[in-house]
Amino acid sequence: MPAPYPARSVPLSRAALVAPLLMLLHLLAADARAQAQLQAQPKWEVGLGLGVLSVPDYRGADTRSSYLLPAPYFIYRGDILQADRNGMRAALFESDRVEVNLSLNASLPGRSDNSPLREGMEKLRPIVEAGPTVDLRLWSSGRRQARLDLRLPVRAAFTVESSPRQAGWLFSPNLLLRVGDPAGLRGWKLGLQTGPVYGSREYNGYFYGVGAADARPDRPAYAAPGGYAGMQASATLSKRFSRYWVGAFLRYDHLGGAAFASSPLVRQRSAVTGGVAVSWIFGQSATMVRSDE
Repeated sequence: MPAPYPARSVPLSRAALVAPLLMLLHLLAADARAQAQLQAQPKWEVGLGLGVLSVPDYRGADTRSSYLLPAPYFIYRGDILQADRNGMRAALFESDRVEVNLSLNASLPGRSDNSPLREGMEKLRPIVEAGPTVDLRLWSSGRRQARLDLRLPVRAAFTVESSPRQAGWLFSPNLLLRVGDPAGLRGWKLGLQTGPVYGSREYNGYFYGVGAADARPDRPAYAAPGGYAGMQASATLSKRFSRYWVGAFLRYDHLGGAAFASSPLVRQRSAVTGGVAVSWIFGQSATMVRSDE
């Protein structure tokens, strides 16, 4: 287990709000497609609630930040465009064994200006990622209550600010096990996910590079290479009740052996991110569609 961090409650800027929302919605997802038989569902649902999120100021930092933020709930079950607790995606191809989607994801640096390691350096912005994802179904149970997928997302990263800029590329292959009604908990959905992360030189450099202008005796100049960026493992648990939805997640990051592990900005090789959210569902479509969610 990593050493405890000093938690900090911080005000939210506009840019710092967007990525926590996307990240929370993404990480709370225990996408239940193919876990249940097709049934009639509203074409769209909408709700709003509150979430609490605690994150390291960046992967490898020895400080962390905490957020209390709105937790919107939005589901859209279109034939091509879909939006759910995984975020938004456009289906390009789907069969019993293979799915190809265009999808969005986000990663959230905390208040990097709170970290003594980055004192005087450019503030880290939240990152939004977009790109194709190939999902390969490796196994599913007879009643479709459990499913194991190999996911192969490749995404371009962009900063969330008034003038967004590209921050490189990410490749994060992972195994995702989704289980309905785990341990007899009817209606609950459990997701377990793990895999390595690989970042381009630009992406790793955005977080871990130190330019000559920012170098000082305790923070020498450093050019971060591209390549292996550590391992991640996460667990999500959620349930949709008649009028509200609840969810929670934990994610463990380990940077041992990462290409940038020798960066002077890396102080912790492991960290835990966590969050919970509750959303009240106050509206839904009268139009019903067939869905396996």
